[in-house]
Amino acid sequence: MDSKLTLKLNESVIKRAKKYASNKHLSLSRLIENYLDSLTNEQNDDFEISPFVKSISSGKSIPADLDEKTLRKDYTEYLSQKYQ
Repeated sequence: MDSKLTLKLNESVIKRAKKYASNKHLSLSRLIENYLDSLTNEQNDDFEISPFVKSISSGKSIPADLDEKTLRKDYTEYLSQKYQ
């Protein structure tokens, strides 16, 4: 069931919102309803990680100061040594 709601908003915000709603082929009421619904709709962000994903995770983290060029050079040298 729809109910009426009165809002007081800045005129420039109303103009921009009307233009946005028009471009999206929505009424301003529907736009605001969708926005409020998305804000207040409780979503369950908890999810179960599958055993397979857990089994392939290493638990190692990448250092924040990682130098990609040095890493690439070191790895290239490693492969060169390995396949000589």
